Amino acid sequence: MIKTPYLLFLGDAPDQLAVKVAQGIKDWRPENAVGQYRMEGCKADLGLTDMTLREARAAGAKTLVIGVANRGGVISQAWKKVLVMALEEGFDLASGLHNLLRDEPDLAAVAEATGRALHDVRLPEVKYPIANGVKRTGKRCLAVGTDCSVGKMYTALAMDKEMRARGMNCSFRATGQTGILITGDGAPLDAVVADFMAGSVEYISPDNDPDHWDLIEGQGSLFHASYSGVTMALIHGGQPDALILCHEPTRDHMRGLPDYKLPTLEELRDVALTMAKVVNPACQVIGISVNTQHMSDGDAASYLADLEAKMGLPATDPFRFGAEKLVDALAAV
Repeated sequence: MIKTPYLLFLGDAPDQLAVKVAQGIKDWRPENAVGQYRMEGCKADLGLTDMTLREARAAGAKTLVIGVANRGGVISQAWKKVLVMALEEGFDLASGLHNLLRDEPDLAAVAEATGRALHDVRLPEVKYPIANGVKRTGKRCLAVGTDCSVGKMYTALAMDKEMRARGMNCSFRATGQTGILITGDGAPLDAVVADFMAGSVEYISPDNDPDHWDLIEGQGSLFHASYSGVTMALIHGGQPDALILCHEPTRDHMRGLPDYKLPTLEELRDVALTMAKVVNPACQVIGISVNTQHMSDGDAASYLADLEAKMGLPATDPFRFGAEKLVDALAAV
């Protein structure tokens, strides 16, 4: 088990979106976030106390979590000095990057010498089966997005929180490094060999009670040239009964792909539903989740109202305004 609480390492992140792992932990497990460590040039800020390694240890932090999700998932050489110092200071290290901590000889050597642990949460620990497509009992909801990092995980977590408050039978199923660090369990989907990705989703969302909802953490986008494969695996492995469309309206291009525009919500609805009906003909789109963090309250409310009238679906920012509308729609399925 990864020891808590955490010192969240933001490194030299170029923008706020690059620290989505740390942001997710801070937003959903604030009791585990002692403070943040930022290197020179870091342009992200979680609003937590900036701490040195020694200050964080004195405050009770036990694990330094690499809170950066960079393109390719690599451990930057610029971070190495801090990571080595953290091990020597008595921290364990945890990372969700593709570039594994245990594969870095210098980090592995220092960890062994100091008796510290290296936690690579993006390393599958289960031998997942190939998906069989057999219909499972229970119900499943999946968030799909017009792009990466538009709020799919936040949508599922916000719905899970609201459903639990209502006494509904539900589980959040993590499929990425941030979700796994938040909940302590799940499948690191984008690190699973391609033939077994859909099977891993079946594995973490097994048969359940007829009234039980699995809220499956979404990944990637069917329209993203780099990451569409994980989304397809989630749709076919998840066999969703309900889809939530997720969107961030202030972007002018796909994340990391400046030559690609975002699809419309109508295009997302039609393509995602077509793919979902392959494995679950009864699947339906029940609502829209909009990441309005870069909009004023007035602009966000106006945008959501216009969207509801245009799409004929309940629309909200579940993190900003609550997930009641989405849960109401889910309860009606």
